[in-house]
Amino acid sequence: MTGKKKTAHASLEAMYRVFTVPEAPDSTLSRIDQDISRNLAGFLQEHIVAIERDLGEVVRDFNESAVPEKPIFVSEQTQFLLDKLVANSVHTASPSFVGHMTSALPYFMLPLSKIMIALNQNLVKTETSKAFTPLERQVLGMIHRLVYNEDSAYYRKWMHDPRYALGAMCSGGTIANLTALWVARNQAFPAEGSFRGLHEEGLFRALRYYGYEGAAILVSRRGHYSLRKAADVLGLGRNALIPIDTDDENRIQTDALRDKCLELQKQKVKILAICGIAGTTETGNVDPLDAMADIAREFGAHFHVDAAWGGPTLFSRTYGPLLKGIEQADSVTFDAHKQLYVPMGAGLVVFRNPELVGAIEHHAQYIIRKGSRDLGSTTLEGSRPGMAMLIHSGLKILAREGYELLIDQGIEKAKLFAEMIDRREDFELVTRPELNILTYRYCPAATQDALSRADTLQSERINASLNRITKYIQKTQREHGKAFVSRTRLEPAKHHHFPCVVFRVVLANPLTTPEILRDILDEQTQLAKESELQDEIEMLENLTQSVPPLTHTREAL
Repeated sequence: MTGKKKTAHASLEAMYRVFTVPEAPDSTLSRIDQDISRNLAGFLQEHIVAIERDLGEVVRDFNESAVPEKPIFVSEQTQFLLDKLVANSVHTASPSFVGHMTSALPYFMLPLSKIMIALNQNLVKTETSKAFTPLERQVLGMIHRLVYNEDSAYYRKWMHDPRYALGAMCSGGTIANLTALWVARNQAFPAEGSFRGLHEEGLFRALRYYGYEGAAILVSRRGHYSLRKAADVLGLGRNALIPIDTDDENRIQTDALRDKCLELQKQKVKILAICGIAGTTETGNVDPLDAMADIAREFGAHFHVDAAWGGPTLFSRTYGPLLKGIEQADSVTFDAHKQLYVPMGAGLVVFRNPELVGAIEHHAQYIIRKGSRDLGSTTLEGSRPGMAMLIHSGLKILAREGYELLIDQGIEKAKLFAEMIDRREDFELVTRPELNILTYRYCPAATQDALSRADTLQSERINASLNRITKYIQKTQREHGKAFVSRTRLEPAKHHHFPCVVFRVVLANPLTTPEILRDILDEQTQLAKESELQDEIEMLENLTQSVPPLTHTREAL
């Protein structure tokens, strides 16, 4: 035995084998496949390292830039992935991972994903997808009906008509929002007289022909950053996305929205779209969609609702009414890889009027010819996988009743966690949950009391200290690997709109228990006592004590 490492060789026979012969049952890859199939949660728990490893160290495992000249064996690559990739991945399915909009997946998604990958259909064209195209149209119809609730005859007429589409499948909410605003832009400047339409002649000529000085999209300050990207990509410029102030509940102020529309109108700026939010990313709040729909109609603007997070709330009879007015939207974004519980890479946008997507229709003689059933003619992305199969499976297997249970338990769990926080004197609930997202921070009772009396400067100093404490607790808790909450920055009115760093919790994972939430708070309480933080805690106490107590006159007593 020389101990010499066995090497692979490239040959036509070897390449053929890679495409046709599966790994042996006792191979590393086959064992992983079996482990995942038998017990996905156990596999993730065993192979993802809980303790955080510095990203700089992880980068060193992926430093080689040259493509290897010689092939390696599948087993060798599999072991590398286990040791270097899987081990240092994020356990997003963990019930204590409550910081982002990811969750455990239903068990059936994994084997169904393997079918989808094996078929390798391309949804750009029926020639490369066949049955997947009508299935995708059905999924768009089902979500359209969830939002707009038309009758069965409506969907018999429109769902499979090759000349129209009820929406567009996308790789996520960002592309869905971009698609909706692309439609809004093109619809705002249609062909007329000598002008062949913005889609042919561009934004500059469109503005000049119609006599405008610019174009704008309006959304609350809590709008998702994908809308800013859309304004950039659509040639409007990021400044064309105009943020509108929110109220104390993080909902758009409709009076301020209307005032801004009037101001823009006087400036000869075309209002392309008004965007409502059904489930803000940071706080989970829902804009007053009814009132926004009225304003959009008043100014002839496309009304889009970004319901990437909150859209599935419509499944709930109890909480669905929170989205009242969404049915008046011209377009609505859903992110299926959020609360429809499918793997990453699935979003969609639906349009109230099936004719709207004609504003962005493209054709090519070699692939998506006019009059065909191909959905690629009305999607930004060309080649697309058959993710609609997984959405379809979720909608059928979980059904309305199942999604209702998942939505209800998430919102009720968020309310329960808010109650836990309220009962702890050293924590401050910053935003109460409307859906299933809330924010809070570590803030001792004495400090909360002082903040209620503090002037602007005192408040800023105290909150700056609290920000440093919050960052330390969040980062350290993440590194310990037992639980994860994210953090964001808000400007609460009660703290003089000073930017406050807060913990953010998303409660969509049905496996998250009240005990886990209690443990998260317990750990954060202990982290606040760590020696590394004591200088900051002492500074906070001094700042707290510097705020004079309320003085009471005899008459007041």
